[in-house]
Amino acid sequence: MSALEKFPRITPFLWFDANAEEAVDFYLSVFKNSRRLGEERRAVEGGSQGGILTIAFELDGQTMTALNGGPYFKFTEAVSFVVRCDSQEEVDEYWAKLSAGGSEGQCGWLKDKFGLSWQIVPAKLPDLIRNPKAMLAMMEMKKLDIAALERAAKA
Repeated sequence: MSALEKFPRITPFLWFDANAEEAVDFYLSVFKNSRRLGEERRAVEGGSQGGILTIAFELDGQTMTALNGGPYFKFTEAVSFVVRCDSQEEVDEYWAKLSAGGSEGQCGWLKDKFGLSWQIVPAKLPDLIRNPKAMLAMMEMKKLDIAALERAAKA
């Protein structure tokens, strides 16, 4: 049975230059309940195996694949991963870990050190930003502050 036959029908596939293994190790350190599922190595002449081509991994139940594809393509904000957070502590933790070596954006968005975009979002955000004042407050934030959004929604 092919390894792909065990995967969900739709699986994110992330293109890295030559540092897919470093990226996977980093993501596994950030997200609890995560694991490396397997790897495929490049075939080289003589039947031996070369360096890693792809790494299958799981982040808190989400199966993904990382590819060492070369310098041809870069990540953009056109694709991002949303991390649902159930508390301010989770927002703070994921924000600190994922933004380290990367860059902070507006409204809970950041880029990690590999250039991949993430949205660190409180679970209650959709309810809060139904209030225009909370929406305006969010637009002024980088890392989202649940208490400040709640205060704005009540104002």
